[in-house]
Amino acid sequence: MLPRQSPPLRGGEREMLRAYLDFHRSTLAMKCQGLTDDELRRRSMPPSMLTLLGLVRHLAEVERTWFRRVVNGEDIPLVWSGRGDFQEAFDLSAATRSEAFAAWEAEVAHARRIEREADSLDVTGYVARWEAHVSLRLVMLHLIHEYARHNGHADLLREGIDGTVGP
Repeated sequence: MLPRQSPPLRGGEREMLRAYLDFHRSTLAMKCQGLTDDELRRRSMPPSMLTLLGLVRHLAEVERTWFRRVVNGEDIPLVWSGRGDFQEAFDLSAATRSEAFAAWEAEVAHARRIEREADSLDVTGYVARWEAHVSLRLVMLHLIHEYARHNGHADLLREGIDGTVGP
């Protein structure tokens, strides 16, 4: 993952969406730096299954679903669930940093390629659950929202693990 860079203050729509999405991706990676597998598996508070490692796995599923399955129309299963259950990403019984980050980074690479190859932000894909076509623009905005929300969770999780706070 690239080091976190602040998004530009001015730019075109696509450049800004790309920069903000990458900023949030890098923020998640930054919140996990320097932690052991056990620390990454530490739950926020039982009975919640929320962990930093679970967030990384969940966001790999999100990247895969929105970019590969929706925008690119690929007929592929989720990373950790053949049944389409997003919650299985939070089952950390056999999860490690290396497998979670490898999957997440691979899905981010696919997403970046799909976005860069798209003719415009108006390219559409079909969301079966919504029974609607959505634009790449909406997908990028949705992912920015998803990462921003989960990075808030990551802030609290990291503070609870070792007291680290900050951007």
